[in-house]
Amino acid sequence: MAKIVTLGEIMLRLSPEGNKRFVQVDSFDAIWGGGEANVAVSCANYGLNACFVSKLPTHEIGQAAVNALRRYGVDTRYIARGGDRVGIYYCETGASMRPSKVIYDRAHSSIADADASDFDFDEIMKDATWFHWSGITPAISDKAAELTRLACEAAKRHGVTVSVDLNFRKKLWTKEKAQSIMRPLMQYVDVCIGNEEDAELCLGFKPDADVEAGDTGAEGYKGIFEAMAREFGFRYVASTLRESFSATHNGWKAMIYDGKEFYESKRYDINPIIDRVGGGDSFSGGLIYGLLNKATQGEALEFAVAASALKQTINGDFNLASVEEVEALAGGSANGRVQR
Repeated sequence: MAKIVTLGEIMLRLSPEGNKRFVQVDSFDAIWGGGEANVAVSCANYGLNACFVSKLPTHEIGQAAVNALRRYGVDTRYIARGGDRVGIYYCETGASMRPSKVIYDRAHSSIADADASDFDFDEIMKDATWFHWSGITPAISDKAAELTRLACEAAKRHGVTVSVDLNFRKKLWTKEKAQSIMRPLMQYVDVCIGNEEDAELCLGFKPDADVEAGDTGAEGYKGIFEAMAREFGFRYVASTLRESFSATHNGWKAMIYDGKEFYESKRYDINPIIDRVGGGDSFSGGLIYGLLNKATQGEALEFAVAASALKQTINGDFNLASVEEVEALAGGSANGRVQR
């Protein structure tokens, strides 16, 4: 069984019920999630040996985060324990023309203050097949950026495939800081995942397409994919292409490039979106599974897009769809009929 390692932060997400605003509520729903943790859960759901690497406090809230991962079959043995706090984020779910909103309270979380001595990355990577990280992790703190570099170096020493979801977060760092950290890390990356904004802000590449105006045709992305692969030596470059008609109605497809050929997936009309948080992470998890188990990059991409379309119909950060459900949708079963 392929061993998938992810490195990052799992956070406590506090959300108003339904589509209520922060200022309306007296209580919040508690949900666990975070970029690389979400990918680990997806991979575990697909039957892979998914290992999440992080640091969490020894108190009960830290243990609750560990338990949330264990519930879905994620291997938590590499989670260091210690530090003072679990990162928190507040998420207000939008509707129609009102966008969703996120407020972070994650400064000085355990993983943000973790030291290299908390982890034995050679031990973690020695029998791994794949290592996945995102641009959120090095954005958390300078210490987390150093952990990311050390993990990437260990992965390369052990012949592990490395993927990144660029995932720029403007509330965590500037594009100048992002590029100073992210561009050097690309030397370790085999599979680069990121939308047009991520590629521009993290790496300095801009697609020849007016995405804000709804231009998500593949032609505008071919040049940027080729340039990224040429500069950094990526084996694959992939991007989701989202048409945002409203907070609850999106068009959704993706494209992948293997250095020779481009493949554009089928398009899904997601309406209504139940929860789009974690949609990109579910794409990453689906692509990892697809590239490991499908015969062609096209089949891998169709699996990833179907997985991420399904995720956006599920509450919470985690994608809880099975391989069978994803393959049914990828194969054309999108009518939502009751399965008896």
